[in-house]
Amino acid sequence: MGKEPLKTIIIGSGPAGYTAAIYAARANLSPVLYTGREPGGQLMITTDVENFPGYPDGVMGPQMMEDLKKQAERFGTEIKYELIDRVDFDGDVKKVYTEGGEEIQAHSVIISTGASARWLGLESEQRLANQGVSACAVCDGFFYRGKEVAIVGAGDSACEEALYLSNLCPTVHMLVRRDEMRASKIMQERVKKQKNIKIYWNTETEEILGETEVTGVRVRNNVTDEVQEIPIAGFFVAIGHIPNTKLFKGVLEMEDTGYLVHKPDSTHTNVPGVFVSGDAADHVYRQAITAAGTGCMAALDAERYLGQQGII
Repeated sequence: MGKEPLKTIIIGSGPAGYTAAIYAARANLSPVLYTGREPGGQLMITTDVENFPGYPDGVMGPQMMEDLKKQAERFGTEIKYELIDRVDFDGDVKKVYTEGGEEIQAHSVIISTGASARWLGLESEQRLANQGVSACAVCDGFFYRGKEVAIVGAGDSACEEALYLSNLCPTVHMLVRRDEMRASKIMQERVKKQKNIKIYWNTETEEILGETEVTGVRVRNNVTDEVQEIPIAGFFVAIGHIPNTKLFKGVLEMEDTGYLVHKPDSTHTNVPGVFVSGDAADHVYRQAITAAGTGCMAALDAERYLGQQGII
């Protein structure tokens, strides 16, 4: 006799995964959570988190993830520091496989594999991460109020973040690689009308300047070859995110960009018993609090599904 399938498995360990685990564990679903290669997700490379309710003085990202992990464990979540690298969602019992080849069976699966920010690939960008370099204006813009900042990007998200920063900063230097933006016309117009957003067309970022914190950025016009240095205190990268969903390609329905598709007002994927939460399905909000909210929803959806199947 093989082992009885688990009630639920959670793949991924950011705010979505840990919140799903807290709710699933309190519902006696005995969840097993697989952290993947980056336990805690994007919050592990975030220093001050000031916008998550319940932390009046703010909290360090890694500390918050540790708090959520302990809370999940307190209610009986089993946490495995392993990567799931293959899945088989055919049939009522789902199968997932660890990197080491172990097969785990479960009646339901909650996906919370998150997304990773796209970076320019500069050494200075990684060296100054959280020292003035950020991939989230809504998360970190507040720290640069009253200071000059730059943002690189040309899509709707970059425009939204530039507008957000323009309410906090005296000047937002917007660096666009081509002579036009990819953003929708309405977003472009809003940015162009904002007096304190200065757009640099045909502009490449050569280097982010500063030893221990950002002091400026060196840019080059890719038409004229002119190089200039712009003094700034914050550098925001808004060139998109990559959802960590390659594992589910050909298995679950996803958008062209890789974000998993879920049914309206729920976390149900196109496969019964498989649910998605957090940034793996969210290319709009991408906040810790919204990820946690969908983690809660996924656990409640999984509990309801298991009840309907007569598993609990």
